[in-house]
Amino acid sequence: MSAKNVPEEALNGSLRDYRTPGGIDLLGRTAGFYQWQNLRRTHGVWPYARSTATAPGARCDARTDAGQAFSGINFASQDYLSLSSHPAIKLAAFEAIDTYGVHSAGSAALLGNTANSLELERDLSDFLGGRDIVLYPTGWMAGFGAVQGFVRASDYVVLDVLAHSCLQEGARAATQNIHHHGHLNLEGLVRKLERIRGHDKENGILVVTESLFSMHSDTPDIGALRAICDRYNATLLVDCAHDLGSIGDDGLGHLGLQQMVDAADIIVGSFSKTFASNGGFIAVKDRAMAEYLRYYSAPHTFSNALSPVQAAIVRKALEIVRSEEGRTLRRRLMDNIVHLRARMQAAGLEVLGDPSPIVPVRVGTEALGRFASRELAARGGIANLVEYPAVPQGGARFRFQVMAAHTRQDVDEVVDILAQAMKTADLQYRQSYESA
Repeated sequence: MSAKNVPEEALNGSLRDYRTPGGIDLLGRTAGFYQWQNLRRTHGVWPYARSTATAPGARCDARTDAGQAFSGINFASQDYLSLSSHPAIKLAAFEAIDTYGVHSAGSAALLGNTANSLELERDLSDFLGGRDIVLYPTGWMAGFGAVQGFVRASDYVVLDVLAHSCLQEGARAATQNIHHHGHLNLEGLVRKLERIRGHDKENGILVVTESLFSMHSDTPDIGALRAICDRYNATLLVDCAHDLGSIGDDGLGHLGLQQMVDAADIIVGSFSKTFASNGGFIAVKDRAMAEYLRYYSAPHTFSNALSPVQAAIVRKALEIVRSEEGRTLRRRLMDNIVHLRARMQAAGLEVLGDPSPIVPVRVGTEALGRFASRELAARGGIANLVEYPAVPQGGARFRFQVMAAHTRQDVDEVVDILAQAMKTADLQYRQSYESA
């Protein structure tokens, strides 16, 4: 498809433009977004809502949201240790179905727990040094519920500006006293806390960070955050969705690498990146905190519990994560990560952050990114394009998500494909503005 055929409207704009539509027609005012989205879809520059037609392995078949089939080397799925099709994982799922059926059929606050979910709580507690565990149906719910469950209207939440949507929305649901500091900016955090404590020494402050920020692949100094929280009598929440299980010899991610597992007052985790299932958890330091969450954290109380199948899958995945096989898979994963980053840089591509299962590759403008995403898929590479407002305007990037099952050949091929796609996209981008 020629660049000249792509209208300017499909190359401009962002999701933020349609976030707060106006007008009396509450439902009809959604049409503007759909028109813009469908224009992008029609011209092949809408890269979202794709679906897999096979298992989400290192190579897979997929479809666009318009139903167009494509296939390629898959760096778009979140399956860091490649456990989603592991034989032992599938067997655990079959056995759970045979014993319990497929549905929890109730909230965990009522009759939704199963033997599998209770055993998973015990296993996670052992993994995280004896903490009390509260399970959630999704990782997003766990992040939201960790903030909303503890914070009240008179309290304060201070977040890294890049903290995940679930943490931001949990804060908005809990209080109007929300403050942001610059990404990984400890001095900015101190200024916020000084200002708060300068006029309020009575109410709680929750400081929110992540152990691995997925859009930038970087990590905070957790020890420094702990010291700052102690100085201002604040509580520290660390969301370890992307590195727990996938990084470190023991699988404890950056909390483990920095020897800071005990430093976090609240640990939030997701099962969907490494543990082959939907779901998430909150880990706290005593039962009183856990029991409070079970009845005052809305996503836990008012949602059906993890299914027995999901709980069985995560238990088996955690067993593998903690085994010698898990250590081998993490080493293989890190080898792939390091090789991918080196090959990207050798090809003249800008790689962001530090080595992790997420390898962000900067593209630049949103229009260039849209052309590049179309070309990448057409040439047999699959990776997720991330645009503003999820990243800064003009900072569009591909987020390559690495798996243990990727081979050197997969890495080398996808880098060559991306380099070719970027050259073609750059030419198309120039042509589109010359003809505008």
